[in-house]
Amino acid sequence: MGTTQLETVPEPKYWHLRTVLSEALDSEFTVGEILPNERDLAARFGVARATLRQALEQLELEGRLQRRRGVGTTVAPPRVGVSVGGEQHAWPGATDGVWQPADCALAAPPVSVADALESGRDEAVHIVRRSRVTHGQPVAAELLYIPQSSVPDLSAIDAPSGAARARAVLRELQRLELDGQDSAVELGSARADDAKELDRLPGAPVLVVTTRYIAEGRTAALSVATYRADTCRLTFGDSGGVEIHQGPERQAS
Repeated sequence: MGTTQLETVPEPKYWHLRTVLSEALDSEFTVGEILPNERDLAARFGVARATLRQALEQLELEGRLQRRRGVGTTVAPPRVGVSVGGEQHAWPGATDGVWQPADCALAAPPVSVADALESGRDEAVHIVRRSRVTHGQPVAAELLYIPQSSVPDLSAIDAPSGAARARAVLRELQRLELDGQDSAVELGSARADDAKELDRLPGAPVLVVTTRYIAEGRTAALSVATYRADTCRLTFGDSGGVEIHQGPERQAS
C-alpha cells in the first residue's frame, strides 16, 4: 500500500479510505493474506485509528475482509453460493437436508418472539436449534420457535432432548397444514452465542432472516436464522424465495 496521505474530499473520510483499501485488496493482496495492524495502516494513510476502523468494518460488511480470532484481519474468499428459502409452502425440515438439527429445549422465548407467536410471555415453547454448513464452512445458525399448541402430540414421543428431540418436533409440526409463510431480512450484529457457532467475533455483521409460518390462521412457528454477512449475499427472486449468489461481483437479480 502507498504512503500518500488522503486528500480532503467531500465524502466522509472513512468512505474514501474504504475505496482506497478496496483497490489495494484487488491489486496487492491475495485471499487469506493478513493485513498490517491498525497502527501501521493508520500511520500509512495519515488517518485516525477510529477512521480506519470504520473503513475496515465497512469492507467486512461487504464481504471483502474477515476478522479471525487469534489471526487478525484477512482478505476474505468469494462468498459461498448456497440456496435459501426454497419451497414457499413447506415446513422447515420437510424438503431439504441442508439444516442440521442440533438441540431442542422447552423454554420461554424472548418477549418479541412471544408477541409474534401471540402466546403468553411466560409460556414455554419448543426452541429448536439448527446449523448450516456449506463446503465445510459454517454459514448460518437458526432458532426455530414452536408453540406447544402446534405440536400437541409430542408428549408421546420418547426423545427428551438433543437432535432426536429436534427432529421429532419438526416431524410433528409437519402434521399441520401450512397456509403460507413470510420472511423479512435485516442487518444485525452477531451475539456471543451466534458468533461462536459461526466462527465470528461478537458484534460482527450478520444477516438475520425471520420467517413466520402460518397455519390455521395463526403463527404456528417462527424461525430466526442468522447468516454470516461476509459469506452470504441475499437476493429475492420472482418466486419470493431467497438465494445467495456466489462471487464478489455485484449482479442484478
